[in-house]
Amino acid sequence: MNSTHFTMIGLMSGTSGDGLDIAYCSYETNPQWSYKIIDAITIPFPLELGQKLMNSHKLSALELALLDVNFGKWMGEKVKEYCIDKQIEPTAICSHGHTVFHQPSKGLSLQIGNGWALHQASGFRVINDFRMNDVQLGGQGAPLVPIGDQLLFPTIDFCINLGGIANISMESAGNRIAFDTCPFNLLLNTQASALGADFDNNGAWAKVGTLNTSLFEALNALPYYLKSAAKSLGREDLENDFIPLISSSGLSEKDILRTLVEHYAFQIAKIIKLQSRIDKPSVLITGGGAYNSFFIERLNSHLEGKWSHAAATSELIEFKEALVFGFLGVLRLRNENNALSSVTGASSDSSGGVIFG
Repeated sequence: MNSTHFTMIGLMSGTSGDGLDIAYCSYETNPQWSYKIIDAITIPFPLELGQKLMNSHKLSALELALLDVNFGKWMGEKVKEYCIDKQIEPTAICSHGHTVFHQPSKGLSLQIGNGWALHQASGFRVINDFRMNDVQLGGQGAPLVPIGDQLLFPTIDFCINLGGIANISMESAGNRIAFDTCPFNLLLNTQASALGADFDNNGAWAKVGTLNTSLFEALNALPYYLKSAAKSLGREDLENDFIPLISSSGLSEKDILRTLVEHYAFQIAKIIKLQSRIDKPSVLITGGGAYNSFFIERLNSHLEGKWSHAAATSELIEFKEALVFGFLGVLRLRNENNALSSVTGASSDSSGGVIFG
C-alpha cells in the first residue's frame, strides 16, 4: 500500500492493566511523517476481565486460549461501538494486545487478544502480534515504540515512557537505540494499592516516605543494570528479582515508594547523562508516570537541572503508545520496517504484524 495518508485506530493494553486505550489518529508523509491524535479514550476493563488479564500468566492452557478469544472479541465490540459513535471508518485497527509472557531468550513473547475475533467483532481490518517476528530474528521484540519516536518526534533527544515498565529511546552513533530502563508503575501501584488507592497521586506518599539506602543500593545492584546490549523487562523479571528485595526489606509502603522513585530517577538520569551529546537535551516524558511530580523533581535533581522538559499535551502523555502502535500498522501496510535491530538486537530490521481481513 503506497498511500501517504492513513487514519488508524491504535489499541494499547499496558502491563499496568487499567484499561484499553483507543486512539483514533491520522498520519501523513510529505516526505517527513506527521501525526494528529484526532480523538482518544480509555475504556476501563470490566472487573472480571481485568482480573483475568492481570492473572493471565497463571491460567491453564485452555483458560488462556479462551481468554485470548474473549478479550479479542471484547476489544472488537468496543471498537465497533466507538466507531459507530464517532461515525468513523479507520483503515485498520492496530492492537498491541495484553502481554502474558515475555521471554525472548526462549523465542517467546505472547500478547493475547485474538486477531480474528477482534476483526469479526469490529468489522475492520486488524493488525496485531507485532513482536513475534522480531523475536524469531533473535531480537527482544521490544521496545517497538522507538521507530515512532524516530519518525514522529525527530527533534526530541530522549523519549521516555513511564508505564508499567519505563523505557527510553534515543539516537546514538547514528542509530536509534532503546531499552527498558527500570520498572515503574507495576511496582509503585502495588504499594499504593496497599495504602488504599490505585496509584500514588503526584507521588505524594513517596514524597513523605524515607529513602532506605540499603534497598536503594540493592536495587541498583541487580544484574539487569549490568546488561549493556538490547534488553527488556518482563513481569517475570519483577517477580524473580525486584519483588523479593522489596518484600524482604520490611519497610513501610511509603518508604518503599520513596526508595523506588529515587531508584528510578537515578537509573534514568544515569542513562541521559551517559548518552547525551549536548549540555541541555530535550526530554519527552509520557505515560501515567509523567504525572508523578515527585519523580520529575527527583529526576531533575539527579540531572542537576541540565535538561529541557519537552511540552506534551495530556492526550500525548496518555495515548502516545496507542498513537505509535497505529503508526506501526501504517508501516506494516506500506511494507516498511517497524522494528529496528539497533533497538531490539535482532539480526535485521523487519516489518512485523499479522494482518487479519
